[in-house]
Amino acid sequence: MSIVIIALNKDLSRWITAFNKVDENLDVSIWPETGDQSEITCAVVWGHPAGSLTAFPNLKLICSMGAGVDHVLKDPELPDGVPIVRIVDDGLSFSMSNYVVSAVMYHHRRFDKYLADKSAHVWDPSSPSEVAVKIGIMGFGVLGQEAGKKLKALGFEVVGYSNSRKNVKGIKCFAGNKELDAFLREINVLVCLLPATPDTKGMLNSKLFTKMNKGTFLINAARGQHQVTNDIIDAIDNGTLSGAFLDVFENEPLQKNHPVWDHPKVFITPHIASITNPDAAAPQIVANYKAMLAGLPLKNKIDRDRGY
Repeated sequence: MSIVIIALNKDLSRWITAFNKVDENLDVSIWPETGDQSEITCAVVWGHPAGSLTAFPNLKLICSMGAGVDHVLKDPELPDGVPIVRIVDDGLSFSMSNYVVSAVMYHHRRFDKYLADKSAHVWDPSSPSEVAVKIGIMGFGVLGQEAGKKLKALGFEVVGYSNSRKNVKGIKCFAGNKELDAFLREINVLVCLLPATPDTKGMLNSKLFTKMNKGTFLINAARGQHQVTNDIIDAIDNGTLSGAFLDVFENEPLQKNHPVWDHPKVFITPHIASITNPDAAAPQIVANYKAMLAGLPLKNKIDRDRGY
């Protein structure tokens, strides 16, 4: 019995080292050099080619190499009945929450203005140096709650929104489609940390923006499939949004000729808000692999129907 890693365009040397640190007796191969495919019982994947998992007749476990599983679930030939687990890591939460705090501070302290002033050689200490903000985090799971707590500790007003109601001390929480409009009316900074599911695809669009307070600032550190980038540009240009801080896009890498590159009110990062650390992820994967072999419950197992 053995493990295969399927991850295109990734340097997997750190992953192999991390697995060896956990258990040097593990049999780990890198796709497509898998040896006897009937021996593979666990696949560790990130962006695997559609249909590639069907080559392993005795597959018993699929492990995402990160917190998201949308890249797994989009495979139309995903083997039925094989459990899927994801990574839940304090390091991921630390990086993501720090990214969100940085994005909020960029807007709150008007760094877009001061970058423009620097480029134009303008010294302007008289303009207001802060923007009053009330932050709404849409997708209030593990990552969202960590970000919310940090922002709350810094003195910001924070509210949360999720599919199911959460209880976090000092943070007002909204839940479900019926409360979405009320959530949007409370805020002027919207942070998207939603899971990627069919229901959330394209959610950050012109229809949603018109329900928000005029001049709301948008931060998306979740998935590109959540947003309609052209709608974001239009909403900024007509004043519905004051700007955006975007880590993700519908198609990545972002096309070199995309107009969002040159938009003065959009800050771009290349999908780096939170990156999985193999040294933290490998022990979780190995623990679930051994639990699977022993017939024990799996940790961080996702619900295929819900998509997370």
